[in-house]
Amino acid sequence: MRATARLVDCSFNTVSKLLIESGRACTKFQDKALQKLPCKRIQIDEVWGFVGAKDLNCSPEKKAGGWGSAWVWVALCADSKLLATWFIGPRVPQSAYHLLYDLRERLAPDHNVQITTDGFAMYLKPVHSAFVGQADYAQLQKIYGAEPTSSGRYSPAQCMGTRRAVISGNPDPKHISTSYVERHHMNLRMSNRRFTRLTNAFSKKLENLEHSVALYAMHYNFCRIHRTLRVTPAMEAGISDHVWSVEEIISLLS
Repeated sequence: MRATARLVDCSFNTVSKLLIESGRACTKFQDKALQKLPCKRIQIDEVWGFVGAKDLNCSPEKKAGGWGSAWVWVALCADSKLLATWFIGPRVPQSAYHLLYDLRERLAPDHNVQITTDGFAMYLKPVHSAFVGQADYAQLQKIYGAEPTSSGRYSPAQCMGTRRAVISGNPDPKHISTSYVERHHMNLRMSNRRFTRLTNAFSKKLENLEHSVALYAMHYNFCRIHRTLRVTPAMEAGISDHVWSVEEIISLLS
């Protein structure tokens, strides 16, 4: 944001205000546009970020104000690559319930869907509660080796293999995968400076992180042409008939 202010020679507060206004507009638009989605295969995962400071450096007062770890819970359509819904919150069951119930409301009615998550146990009850027999649910469980001995690591232990586990329904074994949503996490980190590790670019307010992700999702769904699909995810999902320009996103502010 400071780099933007320097490049266009304006106040940092002006850039901050534009982020808030555009984030709210993108959230409002996508909340209405991402409805009755024809998604048949959904991959769900969460990606870590933080606000203000990492958990170990946060006082209880700061944590109460929204500082600390902030997980972006993502539901991605494996066919259209559409970011169907997302939620920013702590890594607790309530966040998983929020994501799954919101996803259910956005899918086409009486629509059976195959859902794949990793082996995170926190997804089990929310999936069953939200879809009640209307989803074929499977997990791609990763098998890890021994924990690294270094204390300052930023990644899990080495993945030694995976195991496909059918939880409910009759999911297609060929499509029990989280590859697309994990690849999307790289897009999020590469496209959003706030998720860059070991820098001072992290969000200082939870609200600004939410607006930034909403703006990213708008560009990803409606403006960015997918290299394989040759169209945007929104066009592939049938909720847009053209590639959006940045000017069209700005027009949502009016």
